[in-house]
Amino acid sequence: MTRWRTTMRAVRMTAPGTLEQVDVPVPEAGPGDVLLRVGAVGACHSDLHILDAPAGAFPTPLTLGHEIAGTVDTVGAGVTGWSAGDRVAVYGIIGCGHCRACLHGLENQCRTVPVGGIGLSRDGGLAEHVVVPASRLLPAGDMDLTQVAPLTDAGLTPYHAIELARPKLRPGTTCVVIGIGGLGHMAVQILVATTAVRIVAVDTNLAALDLATRVGAHDVVRAGPDAVDAIRKIVGPAPDGADVVLDFVGADPTLTTARQVVATGGQLLLVGLAGGTLPVRPVADEPPTLPLETSVQVPFWGTRAELAEVIALARQGVLRADVQTFPLDRAPEAYDLLRRGEIHGRAVIVP
Repeated sequence: MTRWRTTMRAVRMTAPGTLEQVDVPVPEAGPGDVLLRVGAVGACHSDLHILDAPAGAFPTPLTLGHEIAGTVDTVGAGVTGWSAGDRVAVYGIIGCGHCRACLHGLENQCRTVPVGGIGLSRDGGLAEHVVVPASRLLPAGDMDLTQVAPLTDAGLTPYHAIELARPKLRPGTTCVVIGIGGLGHMAVQILVATTAVRIVAVDTNLAALDLATRVGAHDVVRAGPDAVDAIRKIVGPAPDGADVVLDFVGADPTLTTARQVVATGGQLLLVGLAGGTLPVRPVADEPPTLPLETSVQVPFWGTRAELAEVIALARQGVLRADVQTFPLDRAPEAYDLLRRGEIHGRAVIVP
């Protein structure tokens, strides 16, 4: 595809805590790479953690944006299977490809490459173009790219967490979903589409709880000092409780709620990165820090195979992101709104 421009707009972290739009050269696809014309990129809380990280934790300058959907512009040497004009979703993780985890397709557990990927350790999609390895692409078909982009994290991450809990998500069980934001509202839909569990949604925001109801939650509970009692009225008294708790916040108050409502033998999945602490003490406390036989996992993103399944759910019309769109020059504003908790569903930047 012929381009007459040699520079493009990009929103970059130019220093820790500093996000600004700049003009940079249009990158070129190297061997094994593809140059994409970015169609949409989701704004994620993880981007705020990158911005807030101390100097040296992430490279600078860095173009943010790891939830990417776009159109193939040009392909590098040796790339087969992709052509200019193909519409694609981007799997953001780049593992080593050789360790035990990667060989099993678990690149989100790579034992060689530290946590990173497109938009985290190399330039991402908050730009008009981005270069990605061709191996990171999955076909998007004719879906709206503003819907495709959130699938790559806001859809994939809760899907992966739910897959980890699948053995406990039996018909008739209960799952508590804490935090009905970009990931949480997708989790509710995935649970509706792939299980027969009772879904209890928890959030501080009434608009988020309304969204949870609209996408299929059976019960909603306002987070706060009375939340545990309200959830217990639904799931029953200890040692019974929620079979699975998905915490998409990860702050001290949500972790406290999670451990106080999970059943004996239940499962906690801590997805949110708000920095809270979960006490784990192998003693017979009363009440216990954690019920006996309870398991705790910290999911990270997901696998390429799972992303293909998430895209399939969206194509079938059972998974749809609630999006607020912003042009590229308003990306800093979108992140400010996200930080203040004023984004409901997912913010999506359209270059």
